[in-house]
This record gives sequence, C-alpha cells and structure tokens, in this order.
Amino acid sequence: MDDLTALVRRALEEDIGTGDVTTQATVAPGTRARALITQKEPGAIYGLLAAETVFAELDPGARMQRLVAEGAWREEGGPVMAIEGLARALLSAERTALNFLAHLSGVATMAARAAGAVSGTGARVLDTRKTTPGLRALEKAAVAAGAASNHRAGLYDAILIKENHIAAAGGIAEAVARARAAAPELADTLEVEVRDEDEIEQALAAGAPRLLLDNMDDDELRAAVAQVGGRAALEASGGVTLQTLRSRAETGVEWVSMGALTHSAPALDLSLTMESLP
Repeated sequence: MDDLTALVRRALEEDIGTGDVTTQATVAPGTRARALITQKEPGAIYGLLAAETVFAELDPGARMQRLVAEGAWREEGGPVMAIEGLARALLSAERTALNFLAHLSGVATMAARAAGAVSGTGARVLDTRKTTPGLRALEKAAVAAGAASNHRAGLYDAILIKENHIAAAGGIAEAVARARAAAPELADTLEVEVRDEDEIEQALAAGAPRLLLDNMDDDELRAAVAQVGGRAALEASGGVTLQTLRSRAETGVEWVSMGALTHSAPALDLSLTMESLP
C-alpha cells in the first residue's frame, strides 16, 4: 500500500503541479459532488484500489463504492465506481484516477482475451518484463486478474539464460553450470533461450529444466516439442499476438509468453460524470 500511495502521489504531482488552475477558478471551496465512473466497452476491470487511492489522496473523507468486482468481464460495460466528496478534489483527481484504471483494465482485458484464446489447449499464457517502468507490480496483478499467468517478477526471482548471457559466458553448458552454482535455490526455475535443434540439445545435455523457444514458427515449435520429448518444459516466445496465440499453444508447449499483454494493451474506455450536491 505504501508503494501505491507513493506512486499515486507522483502521478498527481505530475498532473496538478502548482495547482489545478481551472478547478480553483471555477469551483467554490467546500462544494460537494457525486461522481460515477462508467465502463463503455467490453472488458475486464482492474485498478479499483489505485483509483480509490487517487481520490483519497486529495480528499481523505471521500466516500467510494465499488460497483463491479476486480477482474470481472462485462460484455456490455456498466457502472464501475461511485465517489462522493469535495468537488475540487474529484475534478483534480479525475484524470489520474482514470489513467490508472483505464490502463490496468486494458491489461486485464488483454489478459482475459489471451487466456480465452488458449482455452482447452493445455497451455498457459505468460506475461514478460516488458512493462511500464514503475508500474510492473500493478500490471502483473492486472494480468493475473484477467486469468493469464505471471512470469518472473524481475531479474531476482528466477534464472533465464538468454543469448547474450550465453555469449558472455562462453556457451550454454558453461552458463548453466555457473547459474546453478551461483543460485542453487533457483535451480528449479532455470530456463535457457534456444533458437535451433543444436541449442536445444546443448541445453538438455546441461540439464536445463525449461527451454524458451525463441521466435519459432508453428512448424518449428512442433518439431521442438517432438525433439524434447518431455525432457524439459517448453515456452514459446517472440512476436505473439492474439491472432497467433492459439496456434502457438496448439503445438504442445506448456507456455506461450506475450509481451503485448503489458506493452501494447489498449486502455479500456471509461468515463467519469459528476453532479453537484446540495
């Protein structure tokens, strides 16, 4: 919660700066109002706590009511949140609250569509580290709310040996050996990025429990699944879209990672309307 409050404060400072001149000029101090946030297109909502934190930061006495559950998919949209408080605070908080809520709901919506696309295949959709700086925890929570799955949170909680690590270490076997020795507690997470049959065999010989199949098409993925034969878990990665997701999942891999869940999710269309209270 402390991290979210600090993030909200930075966002409000960015927007309000030395003061909301329009609101201060047009709205009398002490005026009270009621606001309603509405979802205007199909999708899943996430980010209610972030929005609540924005309003509470400018009006600690604001009263808020959630009108939809986090992660809930609604085809027709509808009311999301009702807020009652000081009119000046509601107006100054509006854009920042909607920015958080629309972006995070967009991520949850993309994740829900992705999870639906692989339904019945046995594969799961993973997010990546391609996140907005400073928003990773929120974006990954939105992915989970949309029923897709989280990959590693950062560079600290899992081992993923990529091509540049391999080049710097002097080969796959050496990179795997060094990683195991340096972080034995993460050995079960160890994953090696591979690009062809030869690298697959090298990674398997080194004992990697998980392979990332980089930028392979469907035929190459099916061939890799057959080659590995269950000796390691497999993740397909690289340029995956909602349109290509199911065909990737149907190749027999355990996971398909999709950076677009966070770096390209369109914001969900939301609006805020307000009325003064007597």
